[in-house]
Amino acid sequence: MREMRKRSFADAIDKFFKLGNNLNQRDVIAVRRTVSGLLKLLHPDAQYTKDDVRACLTYALETRRRVKEQLKKLGGMEFFDVHFSYIDNDSLEEFFVNVPEQGGSKLIPEGLPRAGVVHLVTQGSTGQLGLYRYETQMMAGSGKHSVSGLGSNTAAKEAVRVGFDYFKGNLNRISASAKFSDHEYHLHVVELHNTGPSTKSSLAALIAFCSILMNRPIQEQMVVLGEMTLGGVVNPVQDLAGSLQLAMDSGAKRILLPMASASDIPTVPAELFSKFQISFYADPVDAVFKALGVN
Repeated sequence: MREMRKRSFADAIDKFFKLGNNLNQRDVIAVRRTVSGLLKLLHPDAQYTKDDVRACLTYALETRRRVKEQLKKLGGMEFFDVHFSYIDNDSLEEFFVNVPEQGGSKLIPEGLPRAGVVHLVTQGSTGQLGLYRYETQMMAGSGKHSVSGLGSNTAAKEAVRVGFDYFKGNLNRISASAKFSDHEYHLHVVELHNTGPSTKSSLAALIAFCSILMNRPIQEQMVVLGEMTLGGVVNPVQDLAGSLQLAMDSGAKRILLPMASASDIPTVPAELFSKFQISFYADPVDAVFKALGVN
């Protein structure tokens, strides 16, 4: 074992792969040391294949990314480069390494969603940011609404009710022909990161109800950020950089962002912000139009 300490298998990476540009010098050193250690344990005779190195490299990148995710919570824009990848020397194909707890591109699939489906990133009852999917159904009725997926969390249900009441009271500003009272509405909440029910979801609920009533889906791969009061006041996003990072990790390409958060944009790394098509909104009605792609 002492003899193995003198040897390094770190150059095994270079035989088959190159590391992506999101890794800084400290990341590269950490990843190389992890790969070297794993190969020494698994293949002390140095008889390893490309797939063996790939497995060790993937594990090392996942581990390093978890470290960076924790550092990111302590602050500092330099920790937001966590989109780790490696490039195959033969095919020149780039492979991105996600960690399961951060989600992946399949959480927000490509293509237009069904009418009434809305994705949002916000804080849950655990205090952590999470991705949520709102699925709305409409049937014949008398203008009532119900909600499921929130358990007994009264505050979370109240946030949905705020969105519904605004929907009911301001629908004439959104669509003159929609017949609100001819239907009943059911909204189901899906927690995609198990972060607990959110109390900051009124705006997303409003958009979901408008989408199902107008039978018009929101724009593809869009995430809704921000919340609103019953009076229509839009509040800025808490932890804008973290919300955008989670949205990107989940597969979002478009962001619906309140103008109230414009002053926080300098806190977001430019490379991260450039990944999205941003639609700014000034008030809840404007948010509905931007989400549905209505001019």
